[in-house]
Order: sequence, then structure tokens, then C-alpha cells
Amino acid sequence: MPRSTYTQALLGAELYEKVRSARVLVVGAGGIGSELLKNLVMVGFADIEIIDLDTIDLSNLNRQFLFRKPDISKPKALVAASTAHSFNPNSGIKINARHGNVKESVNDLEWIKGFELVMSALDNMDARRHVNKLCQAAGVPLVESGTAGYLGQVSPMIKDQTECFDCVPKPAPKAFPVCTIRSTPSEPIHCIVWGKNYLFNKLFGEDDEDMEIDELNRAKANGNNAEEIENLKQETQAFREVKNSLAKKHGPQEVFQKVFSDDVNRLLGMEDMWNKEGRVKPVPLNYKEIMYGTFVVPPLRNARSNGRLENSNKSIGKAATEHKNQLRDQKELSLKENLEIFISSCKRLSARVVASPNTPLSFDKDDDDTLDFVLATANLRATSYGIPTKTRFQVKEMAGNIIPAIATTNAIIAGLIVMQSLNILSHDQSSTSSHTIPVRNVFLRIEPARPLGSYVPSPPDPTCSVCRDVYVPFKVDTSKTTLGDFVNDVVKIWLEKAEFEGGAKMVEWTVFEGGRLLADPDFEDNFERTLEDLNVGSGKFLTVRDEDAKFRPVHFCICKPHSNATLPYILPSEKPKIPLAPAKLEQISSEESDVTDSILVKTTSKGIPNTVAGLKRSSSEHEDGKSEELKRRRLNVVDEDDDFEIL
Repeated sequence: MPRSTYTQALLGAELYEKVRSARVLVVGAGGIGSELLKNLVMVGFADIEIIDLDTIDLSNLNRQFLFRKPDISKPKALVAASTAHSFNPNSGIKINARHGNVKESVNDLEWIKGFELVMSALDNMDARRHVNKLCQAAGVPLVESGTAGYLGQVSPMIKDQTECFDCVPKPAPKAFPVCTIRSTPSEPIHCIVWGKNYLFNKLFGEDDEDMEIDELNRAKANGNNAEEIENLKQETQAFREVKNSLAKKHGPQEVFQKVFSDDVNRLLGMEDMWNKEGRVKPVPLNYKEIMYGTFVVPPLRNARSNGRLENSNKSIGKAATEHKNQLRDQKELSLKENLEIFISSCKRLSARVVASPNTPLSFDKDDDDTLDFVLATANLRATSYGIPTKTRFQVKEMAGNIIPAIATTNAIIAGLIVMQSLNILSHDQSSTSSHTIPVRNVFLRIEPARPLGSYVPSPPDPTCSVCRDVYVPFKVDTSKTTLGDFVNDVVKIWLEKAEFEGGAKMVEWTVFEGGRLLADPDFEDNFERTLEDLNVGSGKFLTVRDEDAKFRPVHFCICKPHSNATLPYILPSEKPKIPLAPAKLEQISSEESDVTDSILVKTTSKGIPNTVAGLKRSSSEHEDGKSEELKRRRLNVVDEDDDFEIL
């Protein structure tokens, strides 16, 4: 009996044939991706392409079961394809594995159009946005997914039917003020960020002193304490001498003296800085007293009592005695143990710098030397400021931005992706079909009685700057076509003949690539340059916007022409319909027009954000007109996961 007999019986002959003939793309071969690839092979998908930029790391092996220890440092996509194929070797399955970036130029609009379905198993926000934009431009269904510990979700995204990945606002990455990190930490994460991003780079990494001075100048301009800023500038310059002394016998002790004693005393000399409510003065650390066990550990600040201190009876060696039976990474370290780890890690790291002086070191959570340094420096600084210390495991988790990854969660989500994919394939996806595909967003939660929940996805957000815009495939020889050709022939002639909603036309227009302004009615400096010279190649988008923001932007998707093409470029015979922009976009554009003009002129060489041309939206604007139930769903299902940067 053929191995596929039961699968055919479950799916039915028609759907099984669609599964066998469908060409699908899997983006990501990690936790979810490896489970997903195995599922696709077992179900019978016969034409699979998988792409992943990453290589296999030791920490992957406990949950990404397609990989083994001999595979470490090999490309994930290639190893995953080889292993998964062995699960169903005689079924005629073809897996095209690619080790590369999904944002590479070869992965353009024509490439994505070659798939009936795309499944995203990415852990990178930028790549997820890029895949979403490609799928929206090509009209290819996308199944998005993500996990965070015990939580997870699967979201099918159908063009013109459901909201896309960018319809839902994402929280901005959390950032800490430079003065908080450098002078007035109040939480363990402040000390960890200081040890990882500041002290480690100053001593062993690729330190850019000029960039740091610029950052301090910006902090001063933003109203931070001027005296404190000048003190930090002096501290930055003094680090040069300390860095040069690291290789000496007592180099680590000199670093300790400067960082945890001299610099702390200098901060204590600025009385105004400690007058603010809730701030606790740090205590200088004494090397000899810690080593001899006579140093009195400062009391811990009580975070719940607005900075007040609480008594701490923990002696220097007590933590080690109480937790001697714990695993090394879970053990609470004494102050002396932290100091010893600091000295030891400094010696190991400085030896590596001496061995390769032209190769700056970078923090890696799986590098014991760098992790030990951040662990020790963070805990020493925390002790000085009366902040609770962390274990090695906790520091690794926080410094490495580790989201707890659970193999069973990945397996459940991968199974749900396949179920969603089968549902999409079972319905008519042709552009002429007027039927909607009955899809639901499914999420995994920590509720044993009802672990899975679902809801009908919202329609596209009318203000979304991705799925509501217009996309035009533009097959062009970028080495022969100039920007002037594009503006004069495509924008002024071809696009002018398009059907504009309301009967009006674009009066004034601007041309962008990403965040770069390339041309507008008053800026024609680039007209003689080819698109290739302007670094506008395959996979990129030339965006045309009218300056009044009355219409949706039009994105020309750059694609490679056919090898036998004789014309410099080819455009679709059917011109697009250009809808009016929502009133909100027009209002934003008019309010920001003066600011936008000045930004465009001043920042052309460095690039400008996409939002300056009237497309910026706040989270509240996304929710206008939405029901409270929808708000609750988004907060509980989508934003909650993205706060963890879903893997």
C-alpha cells in the first residue's frame, strides 16, 4: 500500500492533487521552520523551496530536531532540506534549499509570484515586513506565524481580504536614555546593557569615540544634565589609557579601580544629580576589602518604595553557601565571586585581543568569555547601586535577548500553519474569483481547558502604507535605463494614462527608493544617472507619490528582464487603478508639508524615513473606528507576542 494512501483519504483526491502540484515557499528554517518542513514533507507537498540566512548553532540542537552536533556551523536551510527529505524519500518530493537572505536582489516580485503560497517562520521583524510587502505586491497568500514561550499565533493574510502584517502597529524597540545607563541605573537591565553595550565595547570591541561624543551632545541638547554630560565626556577620553593597560599583569585591577571606584566617586561629586526623588547614590567598591571579605555590601533599593533602601543581611559569601548545590548558571554569586569572574574574564579577553589586535571582539551569548565579563560587570555595578544581582542564566537571557523557545509550542504552531495552508489551497485563489477564503487567525495560549483560540481576521486597514498601495511590476534593464527615462516615459506618460479615482491626476510628484528622495519637480540632478548607478536594482521599489497625498503611492517593483528582451523595460499592458488616499493621509501630509520639505533637502544623502511623505500613523489612528472587542483581540494576541519579538 502506498505511503500516501491515508493522506489521500483524509484530504480527498482533489485537495491532495493540489497539494502535490502546489509550489510553496518556506522562509526560515529554525524552530518553527524545521517543524514546518517536516510536516510539509509528510503531508505530501512535492515542490518546496526553503530559504534561510542562518547557520546552525549549538543552542539550536535542543529544539530544532533536524540538526545534529556534526551540523554545527552549516547552513540551516541545506541541512534541514536534506534531513526532511529522508522522512519521505520515495514520494517524488523536490526541496530547493537556499542559504541566503530573502531580501537579496534575486528574490524579486517575479520570484515570489512563482509560488502559490508563502509560509513565514521568521524571527526578524525587518525580514517579515519585507516578505509581507512582496506577498501583497504579488497577491500571493501568506501564512504568518510566531511563538514566544508557551504563546504562539498563526495568521493567514490574503490580499484585499484580511489585514496584512503591517496593518497592525508594532511596538517600538525599548531604548534607555544614555544618562540612565551611564550614571543613574535603577534596574538590573540597565546594568546589563551598560556592561554589554558600553564597557565591553570600550575595552575589547570596536569602539567609536566620535560617535559616542555625538550621542552625548544630543543628550545634552535634549535637556539632560550638562554637568553630567561633560563628566561622561571626560570618562570616555580617560578610557583610552585604561584600555592600553589591560594586557599588563595588574591591568584588570586598574580597570576595576577606575570603573567601580574612581568613576563612582566622580559621580558622587555632582550633588545636583542625586537630589531627584527616587535616585540612590552609588557606593564605591573596594578591591582589597572585597577580596578579604571585609567589604560591607550596600543595602538593596526597594523598587516598590520609590527608590528607598531596604536592609540586606546577605554577607559576601553567604549566597555561595546557600546555593552551592544549584547548577552553575542558576547559582546566585557572591560579590567576591563576581569580582573573581571579572578579573578572570578580563585576562582571557585581553589575551584574545593581543593575539588578534586588528579583530575587535563582539558580545556573543554563547561565548563564555564575553558572557562572564558582562555577568560580572553587571553584578558589580548593580551591587554598587543597591540593585539586585542576577544569575548567569538570567544575564544570558537578558543580554542575549533570548525568548524562551519551547519545542512543543513550535510543533503546534507548525501544525497549524499546515492546516491553514490546506484551507487556502482548498479554495479558488484565482484573481477572477469573487469568493472570499474563510480563514481565521489562530492563537495558542496558557489555558489548559482551551489552549487554542481563533477569530476572523480584520479587513485591511484603509490607512496601511503596504497593502493599500498600488504595485506595478517593472521589468527593466537597470544598466541602460536612466532615472530621467523612468520619470519622462513611465511617470509622465504611462502613469498619467492610468485610471485615477475621482478623475483628477497627479499634479506634482516625487520619486523615492526606500527612504531616498531621487527626484521631484524641482530636483532633477539624478536624471542622467542609470538606475544601476543609483543602486536601484532587482527586488527594490521605485515609489511615486503625489506631493498633495491625494492618491495612494504607486510602487514600481524592479524585476530583471527576460534574457532575450530587446526593449530596455517592459510595463504591464493593463494600467493600474489609482485610488484616492484616505482623508487621514491627506491631513497628515498637509500638516507636515513644511517640515517634510526641509527634511528632504537636508537628509537626501543619508536617506529619509518612509514616513516623512505623509504616511506616518500613530497606533491610535490604526484603532479609530474599531470595536473594543477588536482592540482587545489585537492587544491580547498580536501585540503581546510582538512585545517579545516573536521567534
